[in-house]
Amino acid sequence: MSSRKRILVTGADGFIGSHLTEYLVQMGHDVRAFVLYNSFNSWGWLDRTAPEVRSALEIFSGDIRDPNGVRNAVKGCDIVLHLAALIAIPYSYHSPDTYVDTNIKGTLNVVQAARDLGARVVHTSTSEVYGTALTVPISENHPLQGQSPYSASKIGADQIALSFHLSFGTPVTILRPFNTYGPRQSARAVIPSIIAQIAKGKRVIKLGSLHPTRDFNYVTDTVRAFETVMNSDAAVGHVLNAGSGFEISIGDTVKVIAETMGADIRVETEEARLRPEKSEVERLLADASRLRALTDWSPEYGGLDGFRRGIAKTVQWFTEPANLAGYKPDIYNV
Repeated sequence: MSSRKRILVTGADGFIGSHLTEYLVQMGHDVRAFVLYNSFNSWGWLDRTAPEVRSALEIFSGDIRDPNGVRNAVKGCDIVLHLAALIAIPYSYHSPDTYVDTNIKGTLNVVQAARDLGARVVHTSTSEVYGTALTVPISENHPLQGQSPYSASKIGADQIALSFHLSFGTPVTILRPFNTYGPRQSARAVIPSIIAQIAKGKRVIKLGSLHPTRDFNYVTDTVRAFETVMNSDAAVGHVLNAGSGFEISIGDTVKVIAETMGADIRVETEEARLRPEKSEVERLLADASRLRALTDWSPEYGGLDGFRRGIAKTVQWFTEPANLAGYKPDIYNV
């Protein structure tokens, strides 16, 4: 293992953030977990992590939109892994202002604090910033296309982060994961939505468009990408795609999940789940060669075989009654 580090994880209470936080603790790092303040004193998914992991964490409850709180959270940390963001695309259609505040201003708060306090930043981007692929596979040089308020806010956040590296020498890396899936993912995402509907006994599954393709990545591959990037001096100043290089349509994803779960289903398109035509991202397929060249990262769940293995693990988690109870497949989760 690399030397022990003091790491701040923003968005530690979320899907990817909780997996990343657990992994870093298990690797022996000192981790401060930034979770969204709430009156329930909930730490999100970290409430359900193993006691030995939870007891090793320093929890910081705050709001990424508040510069003073962010500065206090960054104090004493060597590295900031910045995952806190609003990510639901449909919600960005009717509440775009919150995406600017959280994603752009929140990122500004992080890199400003890191600049002043001497921390290194790994900022989390998204493959959505590319929009519908103009060329495939998609390299980091692909044009950026804000096809939703969410993706536009992430483009802005990425550029703010990069500007601090170019303007002030702040050590920043942009990690751009393609579609991450796995245990704990929100039901607003397509894979949990399909699994949860089938697990609840439904055999007519309601979805949006089936023809778009995605490059899905099992969550542990994304977590390892964060680890390799934060340990690579060569990665500083770069934008790095993390993707499997395997492309599959939503329709074929449904078939893999149904086969894994032994379910005979049919799909109905629900109007509310369709993106506006020009906002839909039709195709995503990653070129992760730059990340591979600069680090020792490679996906363990690549290709169709890897996808099937990742889906099997995801299904196993979702079909445990205690986990499934937290999902509401009867309604559309925006």
